Amino acid sequence: MRLTFLIGAALAAAAAGAAPRFIGATEYGVRPGHEIIWRVPVHGATAVEAVSLPEGLTFEAARRTLRGTLSEPGDHTVRLRATDGETMTEERLTVRVGEAICLAPPMGWSSWYSFSEAVSQEGMERVARRLEETGLADAGYVYVNIDDCWQGERPAGQALRPNDRFPDMAAFCAAVHARGLKAGLYTSPWISTYAGFRGSSADDGEPNALPPEKRLQPWQIYGRWPGLERNRVNRPGKHWLFGKDAAQWAAWGFDYVKVDWKPNDVPTTRRVAADLRAVGRDIVLSLSNAAPLAEAPALSRLAQLWRTTGDIQDTWRSVRAIGRAQLDWLPFRSKGHWNDPDILQIGRLGTPNRPNLTFRPTRLTPAEQRYQMTLWAFLSAPLIVSCDLDALDPETHALLTDPDLIALDQRHAAAPLTLVRETDAWFVLRKDLPEPCYGLFNDSDAPQTIALPDGSAHTLAPHTAKVVR
Repeated sequence: MRLTFLIGAALAAAAAGAAPRFIGATEYGVRPGHEIIWRVPVHGATAVEAVSLPEGLTFEAARRTLRGTLSEPGDHTVRLRATDGETMTEERLTVRVGEAICLAPPMGWSSWYSFSEAVSQEGMERVARRLEETGLADAGYVYVNIDDCWQGERPAGQALRPNDRFPDMAAFCAAVHARGLKAGLYTSPWISTYAGFRGSSADDGEPNALPPEKRLQPWQIYGRWPGLERNRVNRPGKHWLFGKDAAQWAAWGFDYVKVDWKPNDVPTTRRVAADLRAVGRDIVLSLSNAAPLAEAPALSRLAQLWRTTGDIQDTWRSVRAIGRAQLDWLPFRSKGHWNDPDILQIGRLGTPNRPNLTFRPTRLTPAEQRYQMTLWAFLSAPLIVSCDLDALDPETHALLTDPDLIALDQRHAAAPLTLVRETDAWFVLRKDLPEPCYGLFNDSDAPQTIALPDGSAHTLAPHTAKVVR
């Protein structure tokens, strides 16, 4: 059994023409008695209300957020109404309580390609506020994810503490939750993270730590990447402390953790997943990085997300290579378990492994940004951005909030997906919605004419994508 919010087909619209549209995840899983926070993604609505609620749930209309707990396994029904002041759309939600979580790919924001080594509680709380102010939260971007560089001291044998830039992690999570959003963070099962901060295991006495005068930051004790390799701390330590860390994250209120090491082996993943399951809170497990394809059958049962690649870059070469490689991973995508081809390289970005306070435009062209967004939506990949939300131009905003692409990724996340045809220059994916939906992707440097099974032909410019229904 599982707890799911299943948004069915629209039941009513008060007037002809475009009505408010529910675009978000059709299912939301939660375990019995665990906290529910779900901000309803709706396009074109000025107000959303819950018509009926099971006992144990409340609906905060101002933030379109369902909250509460349900302990009884089984199905429950909720009805939602959305209006734009003239037309109304009503939807039915089926609520199911059980073991499965993350029944649609996460959407949200990550600090890695933005602040990177300069990440702070103040900056992350501003991100949460800007997700609301820009409307990205109402489009489904609800995870506010702290990546590497938050870690501070570890008292002997105890849970890892945050560094001075994060004075109150519980307050951070509470502030995020108050907006109807969710909080994420980062760790590694190794002694060191990739950025040189403490991971979730340790040796006695930290013998390979840099002397204080050689550290870029007081808590960056193993040095900026590749310092963990030079100092031989890219391995699990003598003391496994992940379980204690996970209990602390749950106490703070975190909902998501990115666990970063390579290769993602099955025994470590099984241990990590068991530790997270024991904390009494639903915490999405996101594996990183470059999971081995040979291990996909096992990893895809243990984790909610797994990185199918190394770190992406904001270049066409990187996006093209990663996009093509996803075709081998299609069989392992299932409800609650998602291939992760890494962060969207859209908007103004920082430089990874640097303390960024200013940002530059992505090196992807507008067409290449749309290509990535379209492909990720077809793949039912996580839609995680890392762009500067204080300088979100109208074109970038329109792409990130495109209701058709978000619905393709979220509402139809688990729809059957097949590779129709591929050549060296292009490929075609088919997603089985109520009617087939095709994604055409020209990843060559020349225009291409692509024929579909119905006989229609479509000419695409270089580095572009097209959706055909």
